[in-house]
Amino acid sequence: MKRHSHAVRNGPVSPARNRRLVVLFGGILLTLATSAVIAVGTVARRVVTPARTRFRESDVLAIDAENATITLGSNPDTKLPGRYGLFYGEPERYLRLGDVLSTNGGTVTRRLETPADHLPASGPATFSGWYYSRPEELGLDFTHLNVPTHAGNAPAWLFPAEEETGRWVVIVHGRGTTRSECLRAVPVWRDAGYSALLVSYRNDGDAPPSADGLYRLGDTEWEDVDAALDLAAEHGASDVVLMGWSMGGTIAVQTALRSAHKGLLRGIALESPVLDWARVLEFQADAGRIPVPLRLAAILAITSPWGRALTGLDSAVNLPGLDVVSRADELTVPVLVLHSDDDGFVPSSASHDLAAARPDLVTFSPFTGARHTKLWNYDEDRWTSAISDWAATLG
Repeated sequence: MKRHSHAVRNGPVSPARNRRLVVLFGGILLTLATSAVIAVGTVARRVVTPARTRFRESDVLAIDAENATITLGSNPDTKLPGRYGLFYGEPERYLRLGDVLSTNGGTVTRRLETPADHLPASGPATFSGWYYSRPEELGLDFTHLNVPTHAGNAPAWLFPAEEETGRWVVIVHGRGTTRSECLRAVPVWRDAGYSALLVSYRNDGDAPPSADGLYRLGDTEWEDVDAALDLAAEHGASDVVLMGWSMGGTIAVQTALRSAHKGLLRGIALESPVLDWARVLEFQADAGRIPVPLRLAAILAITSPWGRALTGLDSAVNLPGLDVVSRADELTVPVLVLHSDDDGFVPSSASHDLAAARPDLVTFSPFTGARHTKLWNYDEDRWTSAISDWAATLG
């Protein structure tokens, strides 16, 4: 019986077939390259683009209007002790929340301090550390001011001290939030004899936007706070403390390092501060499971002129210049740092390192269990004492 050979014959490949293979593989490589560029741009823009809507990380499960309670799904924030707030409903309302009343497996029931009329019985919500949402809620005298900046007038709230002493604190909110975040700090500073100026800055939704409408993570936002120092000086300020929350901490320190008003500055107070953006971005990339090559390319896009086409930034961000730990020797005024070691958003390692690098200037008060920018809420007495005791050392 004749056998049939199944061996492959290696004959010459036609030029037409070669061209088809080149086109095929070229198309695959182009598609992969395009996908990679799009991915890099998406990750990079996420870092510098102001949020247009609130992230709904919490769930309202039930509201008992008669007994003034609200039941939430349990997560690391909703089960924290203390007083907080909640953005909830359509149209959105801000609700004040009191202490935890009970927990039951996956639920947390808290005191509801805001009338619950016309609220949905359940739905997604945003848990907040603000507590106060409007300046009137403090029951203190205040005025609306406009800070002249390069982009236009940036609104601010001024809470004057009971007696004019020339001591002011300029308070800077964090990324993705507004001046309301800082209202919690006003009473302790006024008790210490300070007028408190709560400022806005470019792209925060209150102040005029920059030309590109994007954050530079403190690299240019400090200019708006420097303009607030101009205004403070015009109103009689002779000794100024800068206070910053989260990214506002970056902005406060950059103001102290770059401002022409260094003679006014007496100290810097920082709450849950971003002191090294590289660490923060690495931490959040790990949490988001972003592949290492992609995260590195995104950082390069933010910090390099060639990345402008991907990010939309008018100019690159100088991330190394925002690393306060590496620039610790440039600090010239006392610094108070309040940071929780389980922050969950901004790792506290840079705060520890800054304290170790400048023990002559930095007073570090680490918290445990308070999460990000919720230290006042978690332990108001300790938070207040830390600030008032430190402020007393400034003279």
